[in-house]
Amino acid sequence: MFSALARLSLVSRILIAIILGAVVAYFFPQTAAYVGLFGDLFIKALKSVAPILVFVLVLASIANFKVAEGNGNLKPILLMYLVGMLLASISAVTASTLFPSTLFLSINPQTELQPPGSIAEVLKNLLLSFITNPVTALSEANFIGILAWAVGLGAALRHASDTTKQVITDISDSVNAIIRIVISFAPLGIFGLVVVTFAQAGMETLKNYSHLLIVLVGTMIFVALVINPLLVAIAIRKNPYPLVLTCLRESGITAFFTRSSAANIPVNLDLAKRLGVDASTASVSIPLGATINMAGAAVTITVLTLAAVNTLHIQTDFITMFILSVVAVVTACGASGVAGGSLLLIPVACGLFGISSEIAMQVVAIGMVISVLQDSTETALNSSTDVLFTAAVDQARKK
Repeated sequence: MFSALARLSLVSRILIAIILGAVVAYFFPQTAAYVGLFGDLFIKALKSVAPILVFVLVLASIANFKVAEGNGNLKPILLMYLVGMLLASISAVTASTLFPSTLFLSINPQTELQPPGSIAEVLKNLLLSFITNPVTALSEANFIGILAWAVGLGAALRHASDTTKQVITDISDSVNAIIRIVISFAPLGIFGLVVVTFAQAGMETLKNYSHLLIVLVGTMIFVALVINPLLVAIAIRKNPYPLVLTCLRESGITAFFTRSSAANIPVNLDLAKRLGVDASTASVSIPLGATINMAGAAVTITVLTLAAVNTLHIQTDFITMFILSVVAVVTACGASGVAGGSLLLIPVACGLFGISSEIAMQVVAIGMVISVLQDSTETALNSSTDVLFTAAVDQARKK
């Protein structure tokens, strides 16, 4: 039985874990105190690895960033990546405001939440977090500080020797390997979390998760069918939907099942070739997009963060929401290529609102529960957008 389960995909195992967890919670709610240990261990593992993951991946991504000289198409493609992610995050803010979601979070009664009282306090906390000692930032899981140091060191190391950059890349690959090991235990951890959550909160929690999932997937579909076509139409100045639907059909569907933008690079390169995209452009923009073009991740980070904010009754305003959108875009660029990688960056956004790492990691765990559809849809949006924007800019240049 165990060997048969091991041969199943991670998505299938997570789905089985959710079903088994719901069944155990319904018929044997008294076992929650024991089975919940799996969930606690999983959350603890996520909390342990998340800070170093963010630091190493962002640092390696920036240190190894290269722009091909004389490639005039790359700058407009990068601009479309950036604008697309920002509009995706703003769409997520709008959807979360119109259809607010709530989560079931286990909060220690003695925990004192200190939400920011004004935008000035938000900016103050943000600036103070940026200049935190890097060792302190890592030890305290201050993700804003971690991000700042990773960006700074990554930019400085862009001028390092190729040997140094290779070492950084090897360290990044090693951290990714550890992440894959942690994520491989996701079904067991989610099983424990589902049992505890449903046993304590009942099936009402499933209703909340369903609402959250609808908001997430609905926003991503809106981005794919409204925001992206609008940007493409501006670029090519004609009906964008033939190109949009082609990319969704031939790239998005594959990415939905592989759940990896990196694994979908060969598919995108082949599609770009068939669309007549210049090979020198596609060979740079598509692998780069698989690393930094993460509109789906921006949506995930924004929606889940605002769900936590709404659950904790933290007041927000327009400027705070815009800052969240920008932070979501920046953090999404550092999302890991492994399944569920964007979820591990949610604490960065939660830090803007004074939400502790412990609570933020519970939000990450909830994201894992719904990742069967959330992560697949996110990857489909991310990967199809890489080839879509590349093809759009190439067509605009050839006019």
